[in-house]
Amino acid sequence: MFIELGSMLSLAVGKAVYEELEKDDRVSFVFLETGRSNDLFEDRQFGEFGEAAVLTVIVDKKDEKEIFEKIYETSKLTHEDNGIQYTSSSLIKTSFEGSLN
Repeated sequence: MFIELGSMLSLAVGKAVYEELEKDDRVSFVFLETGRSNDLFEDRQFGEFGEAAVLTVIVDKKDEKEIFEKIYETSKLTHEDNGIQYTSSSLIKTSFEGSLN
């Protein structure tokens, strides 16, 4: 069974996490979307807005905790206000190889 992990991070941090996760064989898919935010970050390069990244990660449920911690550590959320991280529900129906579809 697969699960979705997500993060809303500053752009620089999001890129660093993406680069780290795309090398990890336990990650089935990792997507990075960029945009601007006016509420998550203190660093605002565009007046009221700062560059942001939305990271979506698909992993097998058995690897959820390790990958979640890897994202947390890589994004330095323990030390800096770089964004937020979350876990969503299990992906019950997917077309991923090896899924329960």
